[in-house]
Amino acid sequence: MDSPPSEGESSTSQGESSPSLTVSRSSMMESIRSYGLSRLAGIKIDKDELRRRLLMPQYLRLAMLDSITKKDVDGGDQHFISSGSADVPCPEYPMIVFINPRSGGRHGPVLKERLQKLISEEQVLDLEDVKPNEFVRYGLACIEKWANDGDFCANEIRQNIRIVVAGGDGTVGWVLGCLGELNQNGRVPVPPVAIIPLGTGNDLSRSFGWGGSYPFTWKSGIKRTLHRASVGPVSNLDSWHLVVQMPGGEVADPPHSLKAAEECSLDKTLEIEGDLPDKVNFYEGVIYNYFSIGMDAKVAYGFHHFRNEKPHLAQGPLANKIIYSGYSCSQGWFLTTCTSDPSLRGLKNILKMHVKKVNSTEWEQIPVPKSVRAVVALNLHNYGSGRNPWGNLKPKYLEKRGFVEARSDDGLLEIFGLKEGWHASFVMTELISAKHIAQAASIRMEIRGGEWKEAFMQMDGEPWKQPICNYYSTFVEINRVPFQSVMVNGE
Repeated sequence: MDSPPSEGESSTSQGESSPSLTVSRSSMMESIRSYGLSRLAGIKIDKDELRRRLLMPQYLRLAMLDSITKKDVDGGDQHFISSGSADVPCPEYPMIVFINPRSGGRHGPVLKERLQKLISEEQVLDLEDVKPNEFVRYGLACIEKWANDGDFCANEIRQNIRIVVAGGDGTVGWVLGCLGELNQNGRVPVPPVAIIPLGTGNDLSRSFGWGGSYPFTWKSGIKRTLHRASVGPVSNLDSWHLVVQMPGGEVADPPHSLKAAEECSLDKTLEIEGDLPDKVNFYEGVIYNYFSIGMDAKVAYGFHHFRNEKPHLAQGPLANKIIYSGYSCSQGWFLTTCTSDPSLRGLKNILKMHVKKVNSTEWEQIPVPKSVRAVVALNLHNYGSGRNPWGNLKPKYLEKRGFVEARSDDGLLEIFGLKEGWHASFVMTELISAKHIAQAASIRMEIRGGEWKEAFMQMDGEPWKQPICNYYSTFVEINRVPFQSVMVNGE
């Protein structure tokens, strides 16, 4: 998005409308509509009143921050008020904001400064300084400790706190994954999460009514965002545990969301055919939006490496999308029918897939269509910057295929295929739907090399190059996490 005009620029004479001003106003309204806040445009948000409803008492803010800094739940004890804490005003909607300053081009640091002025410095956490797992393990635990010790305000804050994440889908997933520790350890309630979209695709943001971009040109945008984040209704979101079992070796430079693990057993009810190597390595992660294997992941892999090598060329969502489109054209996806390169042939050559369908505990093998060069397992309605490749299917078609209406909390993944780049382009422009393959409550993919020495995979937009071989299989298994994430709906 273009930045606002700087101070000192010449203006038009009275009664005359400048073309640039008209474009700016139009762009601003488009941002407001895409962000899902147009319904709040007529509501006046008082800055002081909003701050009063969000601001935590100083002693709790400082105690929380000291606990995080010292990585010690007891690190903020010096700020504890031993008596009279019940008289301290408690905020109605206590809020913590995580901001990724690298997201949103030049806007990230500016947004951080505005948020800190509007709430407080202690409640706006820079992800380069404070990791979300540190907040969960030390900052939130500090508040829990005081709540259990009888501090009235700490108890109210722990029960009502909400989280806002300013960043892209990867940043949101990172925070959600860390908050998932609360469910695992019985530390409830889990704070619901709202989003300020600063990334490129922002599909998680779109799916929960926060839009695909943030209206930086709208001066009241931050106030209205925080207001909606504090009072918006909550929705549930399925999350999915992904395990990669590979024959020895390791993934070079794995994405942030994929971690090496000591051991993660696969479902024993599906027997593994063929020999197993003497040594296997495991990786695991959590998916909120999608997992894919094939050409789309290869394009994403090239884009991410280009952006890391030349960050000055990727200064915002528009520039990122242009570069991404260029990679789609340069990776050979549009010429797959004319090439003999085995790395561009259909996934059927290397991929065997089993699924558990809705209300079933039995594995069923699903054939991979010969023409498909990318397979995607999708959790949300949005993919590839707001597209809906699964489509809004009619009841008769759903019944015929044995499908149910897709939702983000139904315990199912929608599996579809993309053919060559032309097919993917028509799907992304929503002229046609993708090739429907299955709906699944669990997925097992077996990959074995043939002529291939590597396969490209991605989860929630984070791609990696997966080594594979011709002798032993690599397995990818995806199962639903027992606990759902909690999202604030911005619509």
